[in-house]
Amino acid sequence: MAETLRIGDPAIEIRLRRHAQARRFVLRVSRDGQGAALTLPRGVPATSAIAFLQANEGWLRTRLMASGARVAVADGAILPFRGGSLSVRRAEGQRRMSFADGVLSVPGASETVPAKVRGWLREAARQDLLARSEFHAAQLGRRFSGVMLRDPRSRWGSCSVDGRLMYSWRLVMAPPEVLDYVAAHEVAHLAEMNHSPRFWAVVEQLLPDHAASRDWLRRSGATLHLFDFGPA
Repeated sequence: MAETLRIGDPAIEIRLRRHAQARRFVLRVSRDGQGAALTLPRGVPATSAIAFLQANEGWLRTRLMASGARVAVADGAILPFRGGSLSVRRAEGQRRMSFADGVLSVPGASETVPAKVRGWLREAARQDLLARSEFHAAQLGRRFSGVMLRDPRSRWGSCSVDGRLMYSWRLVMAPPEVLDYVAAHEVAHLAEMNHSPRFWAVVEQLLPDHAASRDWLRRSGATLHLFDFGPA
């Protein structure tokens, strides 16, 4: 099995290529959607490679997003989940999906794995987003008419005039505080259906420390769309 390292949040997986003739680190992002690879001299410890990758994480994320490199969700894939990660494992002979110790066990044929993982993540997202929406709505003394989950690329959530909240289910792959910020943002629209200073005052009331989560979405949110679950 190829040697790999993972850095950052959401995690980026980088293939390592050790060569006897290599004299320095060379980090490349493939143009064919195969992700990133780091060439390094033989004998260099993984800690040195990790330090190099962490120092260049910003550049790497920018290049990966520009290249459109996709991560196929299949047996062995590692996905970000609730601020940590989960490993997908196909479980032959198992009847139901299970999650324990960071491993999501998925029964059935290999071609069914992506859709099953997507369905499992959607349900986890529904639980988290419903709970946080109810919490923030109670803080405002407001009610919403329902929660819908979709997979939009241009926004993380919305609030309709009739109080229906829509969220991207991929938020469950973001850190919990980021998901919480999006829930607070959309619930705030129940009080202010705009982005005026009054609206942001409501967000501040619900979540005073939301600035870091807004920054995370701007900086790293697009990487959540690199995970390919196949056709919906």
